[in-house]
Amino acid sequence: MSNIVLNITESLNGQPWRWREGHVDARGPHFAPDDLITQLLMARGVPRDDLARHRDPTIRGFMPDPSIFRDMDTAARRLADAVIAQEQITIYGDYDVDGATSAALLVRLLAMLGLRAGYYIPDRLMEGYGPSGEALVRIGAGGSKLIITVDCGAMAYDALSQAKAAGLEVIVVDHHKCAAHLPDAFALVNPNRLDENDEAASHGHLAAVGVAFLLGAALLRELRGRGFFAEQAEPKIMPLLDLVALGTVADVAKLQGLNRAFVAQGLKIMAQGQNTGMNALIEASRLTRAPTCSDLGFALGPRINAGGRVGKSDLGVRLLTTDDREEARAIAGELNRLNEERRAIESTVQEEAERMLPAQHNRPISLLAGKGWHPGVIGIVAGRVKEKTGRPSIVIALDADGIGKGSGRSIAGVDLGAAIISAREAGLLIAGGGHAMAAGLTVAEDKIEALSAWLDERLAVAVDRASGEKALLIDALLSPGGLTPEFVNAMEAAGPYGMGWPGPRIVTGPLRVVKCDIVGKDHVRAIVAGDDGRSFKAMAFRQGETALGQMLLHGGAGRKYWLAGRPKIDDWGAAAKAELHIEDAAFAD
Repeated sequence: MSNIVLNITESLNGQPWRWREGHVDARGPHFAPDDLITQLLMARGVPRDDLARHRDPTIRGFMPDPSIFRDMDTAARRLADAVIAQEQITIYGDYDVDGATSAALLVRLLAMLGLRAGYYIPDRLMEGYGPSGEALVRIGAGGSKLIITVDCGAMAYDALSQAKAAGLEVIVVDHHKCAAHLPDAFALVNPNRLDENDEAASHGHLAAVGVAFLLGAALLRELRGRGFFAEQAEPKIMPLLDLVALGTVADVAKLQGLNRAFVAQGLKIMAQGQNTGMNALIEASRLTRAPTCSDLGFALGPRINAGGRVGKSDLGVRLLTTDDREEARAIAGELNRLNEERRAIESTVQEEAERMLPAQHNRPISLLAGKGWHPGVIGIVAGRVKEKTGRPSIVIALDADGIGKGSGRSIAGVDLGAAIISAREAGLLIAGGGHAMAAGLTVAEDKIEALSAWLDERLAVAVDRASGEKALLIDALLSPGGLTPEFVNAMEAAGPYGMGWPGPRIVTGPLRVVKCDIVGKDHVRAIVAGDDGRSFKAMAFRQGETALGQMLLHGGAGRKYWLAGRPKIDDWGAAAKAELHIEDAAFAD
């Protein structure tokens, strides 16, 4: 019990508070920001002798030799042939942010090499996920005998067989889990191939855009070796890192190792404003400062995604590849409008899905299906349901023909992607795949109950284990007066934070609630004050109807609390202030 914080074994959310790994007590006069950064890095698994590399994650410090990946050199040689011969190429991307940024990266890089590549993004509603044989053959008939699929293709057996029969060469650049038997591609570059060596497999957390960046680096090296740049300047690939950062964060890839370097350096590129479309997207998102990692996931990414979810699927690639400012502003404005439409649709589906939850309260997997639900928002709704229940969740939109398109989100310790692939192999699905934390599927309506029972049986132990280990992990303890912009900035120096590199969580108090109200939709806003006379704003998002929210609103008169949550900077006013995003609370008296 020595790692219990403040002896809190059961908070208002019914969980213990534990130190993540070691801890920082920042209440004393000898607190030093450098000590905090060191502790945050080590608590996230960084060995002491590797701290310097992780304090400033650079591409040079984490970049592997692209040749460690199977088929990488084969793909790079074929692409180099195409560049030299000025062949017609089409990039076939998925309709989400990872697909859009992957396609945009390769289109822009090939343009720098003098080759104007086309792109094709399938319609989510009409064509569904992944390459279809019909689309590939049609692209080939249009003159592209070489096609590169990005963020899709690892399980496209029929489509790639049709493409090969039509005389097409397809290079697959993907990161989704693979089966033992691979589709018949000219080259398949994916760190999650089951036949990868250990070093390559250690990069299985890369998003597809990260794999595309590595292919770009391999292509430049191949062309360099052939003397292609003897009479022309070699283009720089580093300015494309803004695309890599956006796709990596939006796809909720683990921000460890190379991914963390991609995002750290990509944010610096983004701040330089070199990409016309990215600048328009930032402007449409109403950001008045350089984007942060959080902005990529919650402001920029959803707008790119809106095109694929409820609008035109190719809007994201068009935006990220244009150099025309007026066109960029027009596309960004359209994506912004579509994002508002997406929010309204999402809200309706979420309400209907949550009404089904009581019937599933004792099941390890929440599997919810509804007719007429928009398939473009089911992934977001699955994520919301997962947050609400603490269990893996799958949301399925059924069409008039009884075919369901599903999207799932998992919790740490439960590999949903592997389970979906196994369900497909067991004959329960028409199609399906994904990775540990997210998966997609196609299922017949009459197989849904059998699928639910199969997933419950397969994942029950893993879910029970993951749920039993639930605890709120704390990084630092500080007094209310210690929550300052300087403290928050010191914590941010150990970022960027995201999946697999969790943002720091603090405990502060004792505090009393001075003022509290509801803002927006179900968000609790409070002004809290400590015994040291210092006060600050605290927010509890989507907590208005929870026990935590109700305590803050009504049940806390005269009592004092410890508050746990994420420290943030509120920069809306004339001067930046620190605030706390509350995740839990416990009585301090």
